[in-house]
Amino acid sequence: MADHQHETHPAIIKRLNRAGGHLRSIVTMIEEGRSCVEIAQQLQAVESAIVNAKKTLINDHIDHCLSHSQDSGGVSKAVEEFRAISRYL
Repeated sequence: MADHQHETHPAIIKRLNRAGGHLRSIVTMIEEGRSCVEIAQQLQAVESAIVNAKKTLINDHIDHCLSHSQDSGGVSKAVEEFRAISRYL
């Protein structure tokens, strides 16, 4: 398996771990009968955290992996990778 560690990965992991904690607390909020407005607000925060993590990961891939594709397979490989990752935009 190729090493795909980028400098943004620790920040992405931290963001996702935080979102996971918020998600667990939302379950508790629902079980406790908290207001739907409060729950929706927290769900929005989790959704935003995940979307931002995804954007960071994709932008990092474009900046790092695709810009260095000439070293590892050329333009056709870069285009193929961009097509693959663009499905998640």
